[in-house]
Amino acid sequence: MAKASSDQPKPAYKLWGGRFEKATGEQLEAFSRSIQFDYRFALADIRGTKAYVRALQRARILTRDEMTRAAQALDSLADEVAGSGPKFFEGAPEEDVHSFVLGKLRERIGSLADKLHTGRSRNEQVAVDFRMWLKDDAIIPAQKALRELMAALVAAAERNMSVVLPGYTHMRRAQPVLWAHYLLAYFEMFRRDYERLERCFEAADVMPLGSGALAGSGLRPERPMDREAVAKELGFSRVSRNSMDAVSERDFALEFLFAASLCFLHMSRLAEDWIIYSSEEFAFLEMGDEVSTGSSLMPQKKNPDALELIRGKTGRVLGHLMALATTVKGLPLTYNRDLQEDKEPVFDAAEQLIPALKLATQVVSSVSVNADAMKNAASDGWLCATDLAEFLAAKGMAFHEAHQIVGKLVLESLRAGRQPQDCTLNDLKHYSPLFDKNALPLLTPEAGVARRTVKGGTSPASVREALKEAHRWLNAI
Repeated sequence: MAKASSDQPKPAYKLWGGRFEKATGEQLEAFSRSIQFDYRFALADIRGTKAYVRALQRARILTRDEMTRAAQALDSLADEVAGSGPKFFEGAPEEDVHSFVLGKLRERIGSLADKLHTGRSRNEQVAVDFRMWLKDDAIIPAQKALRELMAALVAAAERNMSVVLPGYTHMRRAQPVLWAHYLLAYFEMFRRDYERLERCFEAADVMPLGSGALAGSGLRPERPMDREAVAKELGFSRVSRNSMDAVSERDFALEFLFAASLCFLHMSRLAEDWIIYSSEEFAFLEMGDEVSTGSSLMPQKKNPDALELIRGKTGRVLGHLMALATTVKGLPLTYNRDLQEDKEPVFDAAEQLIPALKLATQVVSSVSVNADAMKNAASDGWLCATDLAEFLAAKGMAFHEAHQIVGKLVLESLRAGRQPQDCTLNDLKHYSPLFDKNALPLLTPEAGVARRTVKGGTSPASVREALKEAHRWLNAI
């Protein structure tokens, strides 16, 4: 008999197969493989298996010596995975990371590895791995990157506290605001994103281990698994309440995709603003060279590629949310193989979100503000019209009437080519005798800003208080 070649590929370790007479067809084998992306779960899978090994020892399925040997092998494997990275999984014949981990353990501890899956289902195993990975490798890093972005926005606001620019509605100049107030609007958006990720963490912080395939673990019913103890060991705050729900729900993944999508939407809004504001037509901003590119043909170009890429990737992440929602919407209870499609959208969303946040932070930190261009834009046109109408209303005139009077002033001034700073007190009195010398300062954008003293408004005092509160919140997280 010919001796087998030593370089012949080793067979894949499988967690099932005794019920079948024939091997899985090559086409299904190739189509169903997930190790090329779920290898990311390897360290989480090893942690989960190590905790389960201890549970098996407490249930007297494993001896203390077997538990020690298995735990040492798992620690060794974890070190190898952490040191090698994705290349460690290249050429692996196993269909998924769970089979891969047990296959590697079999090389180290022999048939003892076969006992480690006793009473456990991949249905619960993947749910445990997914939740641990999402908490540690997606949510926490995204929150860290968000905090850095928010800190950069606060720092940028403090660098330019007195700068005034037009605020816009319908992309038309509306009222003057402080640049710092504008930046804090984005701070609030990203603050909500941070808090939304907190809720995502809470949703993922539920341990399904012990749910079995769908009905719950039946191993040693006289002394059932202490799920709370295992949850504590794995860093979960609580255990799932229903085994059928635990193995089949992916709300936590959908919530992360929704949070990532909203975060991208907010970054995309900022990108859109700053692409416009940095154009020659506005010239409010100058993008840093480190976040800009040039043209292969036109030497004068300085393109805001960083912002355009962030804006472009928003559609990609939104697509992931819709893809997973569509996958889940028609699934009967409990686990279905369709749920293999839950991982790649979340992996990619996380892998796009965190670098995008870091890039946005670099954009905010490196941008230069053209304060003169902003002030000129805020002074050009009748952005003070609301202040004049409110002045008349404060004198006792009905606001609707004041609105009509100031609207006529604006109309006739525009026809005459007259700007607010061209108006005299007599000009104002021509429209209403209630105007007096105290109305003249309202013709400047700084006066309009200063009037907005309400909490949350754009006055310097309100913005300074908002910045203090922003610092308090950042220091607390």
